Amino acid sequence: MKKTSTRLADGRELIYYDSRDDTLRTAADPRPLAPVTTTSEVRHDPLLGDDVAIASHRQGRTHLPPVDECPLCPSTGARPTEIPDTSYDVVVFENRFPSLAGDSGRCEVVCFTPDHGASFADLTDERAALVLDAWIDRTAELSHLPSVEQVFCFENRGAEIGVTLGHPHGQIYAYPFTTPRTARMLRSTARHRAATGRNLFDEVLARELADGSRVVLETGAWVAFVPYAAHWPYEVHLYPKRRVPDLLGLDDTARAEFPGVYLDLLRRFDRLFGPEAPPTPYIAAWHQAPFTTPAAGGAGELADRDEFALHLELFTVRRTSGKLKFLAGSESGMSVFINDVPPEDAARRLREAAPR
Repeated sequence: MKKTSTRLADGRELIYYDSRDDTLRTAADPRPLAPVTTTSEVRHDPLLGDDVAIASHRQGRTHLPPVDECPLCPSTGARPTEIPDTSYDVVVFENRFPSLAGDSGRCEVVCFTPDHGASFADLTDERAALVLDAWIDRTAELSHLPSVEQVFCFENRGAEIGVTLGHPHGQIYAYPFTTPRTARMLRSTARHRAATGRNLFDEVLARELADGSRVVLETGAWVAFVPYAAHWPYEVHLYPKRRVPDLLGLDDTARAEFPGVYLDLLRRFDRLFGPEAPPTPYIAAWHQAPFTTPAAGGAGELADRDEFALHLELFTVRRTSGKLKFLAGSESGMSVFINDVPPEDAARRLREAAPR
């Protein structure tokens, strides 16, 4: 992998990740851009104990432009974009409309391919490995920022999810706090360790492997399964078998196997609803440990980061062909999910959707 860092016209950082070591990236951004100004701030909710990013400047962000106006495609002589070069492998750059900025963290965009009509599932194993390299590198780099406590790499795919740009891309959020979902997992892990002397993530993984009914696929280094209490109709959790707290801990075997495993899962998702169905909308989310163990506050002790298990959660909001799973009263109002698809049935359908 070759990494080349440069700056866009408004001062934002842009990084090329190339498979070839002899690739040169010298194109400059010719656009007359003013420096980015944001109104992002983080406010604490004293009742729920969580934090909310207030970012009113995002109201003006680009929304579903036509293909010939896509800002994530490579630049051409007639139309410069967010990527100054005329081609690229993988690119990461600071978001022009960040939810988090400055002392409130950082937001980045990850472009997986210059092909506007492709998806992550269309990538080669080599390109998917390069994306993984970029995620690992950004996690390492962002960990050094004093305002960053946790790094979240994710992809939103499909208009049903709320995507505002159709080009295949993901994002990286660098939070100045430990997210509520991670804190809940760390709290549960601490309680389990205190009660049993064992690691909760290890036990969940062992239970799924022993049961087998919800396992979708397994390799030497990875296992993918539908969780016992899945929140979404089709939801898969992908774990490295050797527990590590973040992407930086993956060994060579896990890194080598990841592209094949992940591309297999994404292609299964696209086969779930039949050959005539539109591409399956999904969210793919890496869960990594915070860089330090946060203070527990009044809700109980939190486990150390080394107790956490890196994993990816992949789920779709589509519950059947032509129907979506909406977060209605119980889910949105009380955070109690109601799942219409038994996890065992979801796992069976995903196994049957194996690429041929």
